[in-house]
Amino acid sequence: MSQEIIRRRIRFYGWVQGVGFRYRARYAADAAGATGWVRNEFDGSVTMEVQGTEEQIDRVILAVENGAYIRIENMESKTIPVDPGERRFTTKY
Repeated sequence: MSQEIIRRRIRFYGWVQGVGFRYRARYAADAAGATGWVRNEFDGSVTMEVQGTEEQIDRVILAVENGAYIRIENMESKTIPVDPGERRFTTKY
């Protein structure tokens, strides 16, 4: 896999709020060495921007998908510009 750093904005739909999704995403990103943020949306979805290599991003998504009580029914993903100053993964409120 490529070691190129990329950034993706991903919107998750399904049973994704009130089930530890944001905590799990932050923990998974820290473990994978990815940066970015995650937040709940008013419509019940969750938005995440995650930055790292393709492998790091895949590891974060897989860890979230395998979380207890989380049921992702649909995801929308797009590649966006990298944030070169970002140093960690945070939860936004």
